[in-house]
Order: sequence, then structure tokens, then C-alpha cells
Amino acid sequence: MNKKRDSFSSRLGFVFAAAGSAVGLGNLWRFPYLAAKYGGGIFILIYLLLAVTFGFTLMITETGIGRATGLSAIGAFKKLDKRFRFTGYLACIVPFIITPYYCVIGGWVVKYLGAFLTGQVEAAASDNYFTGFIAQAAEPIVWFSLFIFLTAAVVIIGVQKGIEKASMILMPVLLILIIGISAFCITRPGAAEGVKYYLLPDIKHFSPTTLFAAMGQLFYSMSLAMGIMITYGSYMKKDGDLRRSVRQIEIFDTVIAILAGLMIVPSVFVFSGGSQEALSKGPSLMFITLPKVFESMSFGRIIGTAFFILVLFAAVTSSISLLETNVSIVCDQLHWNRKKATLIVTAYLLIVGSFISLGFGPLDFIKILGMGLLDFFDFISNSVLMPIVAILTCVSIGFFIGPKVIYDEVERSAPFKEKKFYTIMLKWIAPVCLVLILIFAVSEALGLIKV
Repeated sequence: MNKKRDSFSSRLGFVFAAAGSAVGLGNLWRFPYLAAKYGGGIFILIYLLLAVTFGFTLMITETGIGRATGLSAIGAFKKLDKRFRFTGYLACIVPFIITPYYCVIGGWVVKYLGAFLTGQVEAAASDNYFTGFIAQAAEPIVWFSLFIFLTAAVVIIGVQKGIEKASMILMPVLLILIIGISAFCITRPGAAEGVKYYLLPDIKHFSPTTLFAAMGQLFYSMSLAMGIMITYGSYMKKDGDLRRSVRQIEIFDTVIAILAGLMIVPSVFVFSGGSQEALSKGPSLMFITLPKVFESMSFGRIIGTAFFILVLFAAVTSSISLLETNVSIVCDQLHWNRKKATLIVTAYLLIVGSFISLGFGPLDFIKILGMGLLDFFDFISNSVLMPIVAILTCVSIGFFIGPKVIYDEVERSAPFKEKKFYTIMLKWIAPVCLVLILIFAVSEALGLIKV
């Protein structure tokens, strides 16, 4: 089958689409609560150091693989070396696991946006609003389905007219919104202490756990080891500056994550005085604590509405990349057209996502390794499969296929200034770090260590 593969129309289109993939719910709730929990400024400093070393190495490798082969993960690894085709299969499993539960959370965001738009701020800020909502059977599935259909509508249109155009609009708007809301939050009375804690590194807060948490967040945030960057790289034009594009994606992703913390951490200080209990609420911080913050503010309804619009934009850009990766895999392997593949994958997401959503209500009795359905899906994808895929990617490119395939892609448009550093990171430092991440994450999830 020689059908011409879709592509982004420009390097900027690729950067916005890939940045949209990286910027998601992980940046807006996971980064702030991890930064708060693991030392504020020192966590951010470590994260920044890892982003320009560890993150750059993995992202340029995956994007280079995609552009060199013009295929999604399975086909890409098979084309480079048939012995590592199984790495592509593992990589493609990840988005099929993540996308259903990610869209469930996206449905929660749509629900809260609706609540703020209709003036239900006081109700949304009440203690039992969130838990009462997710425990229902029907309503969460309705919002989750709406979120999926919104995502599928963009993907079914195609790369240039759908994904690229949506990202070119949503990402600049997202940046404007997050700057505006951050500026508002840090100027509230009592926010200064939160800003100080969040931005100023304090070495006394450093621990090995801080380092591993920052590594894990980087891995999660930049859409690594789930086939997304390979897929998006396969849509990138051959004359695009790969090295520069990856750096710009990293910068955009990191700036959004840090600004998200400037919205959330100082706001919690305003509301609770910065208690560790409030800062450590994790995923529920966005849906339980922040509505209380907005409800207590002047113009809280307006600020809360803008915030959940921002979160929805971020969630949609990431879900688009996840669904597109699923669709690309199906198209490449089964030779289906985009419309058919999108509809079939969407049906799969609706079925699996509905079961995950019901895991907070009628199916909450189902526990796997002591975890509910969403937590278990998150554990398998993020704590197990993603580190394994990344390790195999580094080993296969570093020692078997050879890093020259990446050198050649980078040097199509510009010198690869970091070539020696990249090689050391790819072959030695990154694999060791990834093994440590895998051990730490699995040990933490299974309760073998406490953090």
C-alpha cells in the first residue's frame, strides 16, 4: 500500500502539536503537587537540569526514529531492526491503556467547566461534590463521552486540517490564559509565601526521592515512551530542524508546568496557609481544593471558569495526541483509512473508559493489586511499561541499531552540537536512570517503600 502519509505543513505546526501532546493534565495538576510535596524550588531546579539532559536525549531519539522511518512505533522499530519489533508493540500498548482513563479525567474537567459556567461555584466547592459526582453511574460517562467525541472530531479530520490547526489555535490561547491566571493568583494576599516556597531552591529539602520524583514527572510530562513522539516525528518534514524543534517543545512544556505551579501552589497558600495536607492532595487538588480557592476569591467564578477552560484546552491537546497515536498504529498495521480507524478506536475507548469510570461507583469493588481500575491502568502504563519501553529504546539505538540513524536525521538541517553528550546519555546515563525510575515507581506503588 503506497498511500502518501500525512504530514505537518510546517516545523512550527509540528512544534505546537508536539507541545500540545506534552502539555496536559500532568502539567496542570501533577507537576504542581509533586513540586509542593518534594521541596518546591529544589524540585524545580532538578527538573530543569533533567529536562535539558535526560528529556532531550529521549525526545530527540523518538522523534528521530519516527522521521527516519516515516512510520508509527511498530513499523518504525521493525524497519530499523526486526529484532526490536517487540519494542514497538510495547510502545503501542501504552497509549491504548492511557487514553481511556485520560479521557475519563477529561470528562471530569468538562463537568467542572460546566459547573462554573452555570454559576454552581458554591456547590462545586463543597466537600462532597467531587466524590459524589464520580460515584454516579451515568453522569460521568456522559461527560467522558462528550470529551472523547470532541477529541475524535479533531483526529478524524487529519494531521494538517485537524491536529495541526487545533494545536496552532489552542496552544497560544492556553499560554495566554495560564499567564493571566498565574499573574492574578500570585498577587493575592498571602500568596507571596507560596511563591517563595515554590521558586526558591532550598537544599535541605533535597533527597533521593526528590530526584526520582522529578525524573518520573519529566518522563510522564514529555509524552515519552508511548509512541507519540515517534508518530509525530513520522509526520515531520525532512527539512525541518529536528534539534531546534525538540528544544522548543521542551521549553514550552516546562514553562507551562512552572506557570501551572504559580497558579496552584500560591492559591493553596492563600486558602490554607500552605499546610502540607492541602499541598499533598495530589490528583484531587484540582477538583477539591482549587474550587474552594476560587469560591473564596473575588471574581472567583470568572477566574475558575478561565482556569477550567485552560485545563480543558490542555487535556484536549494531549488526548488528541494519544488518540492520533492509536489511530496511526491501526492505519499502519491494518491499512485502514483514517475515518474507519478513528471510529473503531473511539468505540474501544468508550467501552473501556466506561468500565474505568464505573470503577468509582458501581464497580468500585473491583481491586487489582489493591488498586482501583483507574489507578491500576495508570500504574501499568506509567510505572511499568513506559520505563521498560524507554530502556529498550536506548539500548536498541545505542548498541544495536546505532545512534547514527539519529545523527543523520538531526544533521539534515543543522550541526548536532551535542552529539558526544547525546551518545553518552543514550548509551549509559539514561538507561541507568530509567532502571532506577522503574524500581522506584514499582516499589512505591506496591508499598515496598514509603514517600
